[in-house]
Amino acid sequence: MDMVIEHIDAQLPGVVVDRHAFRGDQTIVVAKERFLEVVDLLHREGFQLLVDLTAVDWPERELDGKPVRFDVVYHWLNLASQERLRVKVPVADGEAVPSLVSRFKTADWFEREVFDLFGIRFEGHPNLERLLTWEDFPGHALRKDFPLDGGDPFCMEGCTAPYNNGERN
Repeated sequence: MDMVIEHIDAQLPGVVVDRHAFRGDQTIVVAKERFLEVVDLLHREGFQLLVDLTAVDWPERELDGKPVRFDVVYHWLNLASQERLRVKVPVADGEAVPSLVSRFKTADWFEREVFDLFGIRFEGHPNLERLLTWEDFPGHALRKDFPLDGGDPFCMEGCTAPYNNGERN
């Protein structure tokens, strides 16, 4: 697997800004601006299945002195060799990531889920709407600052009491 990362380094010098491995899983971190170059190379190298796409919220994180709140995390599989590769793309709150829907149909609902639950936009997505919550849902449920202290996300204007076993107090 290290050979795949070495090949990426050789073909796209400087594109991998960080790398690490844990229990055989290889991870690379690439800048958002060069992400599509990496996707094209991975596809040519046989990583043609986007297995999953998710995000991680780091509310207080800074990279190079700039706030970079999220990692958008892509999981790739090479169908011929069964190799797996994780690609992380750091993005600031409010930044958009290029959509992969035109290249990988599996990206469609994955990107919508990340948009819904984290608020990360995917530039070029043909139908970027909420997937798991309703249109005017207050906030993004997987952000670490989403209220978990008794605030009622189902409460619309005017209600003050929290739910108690499905009933209003």
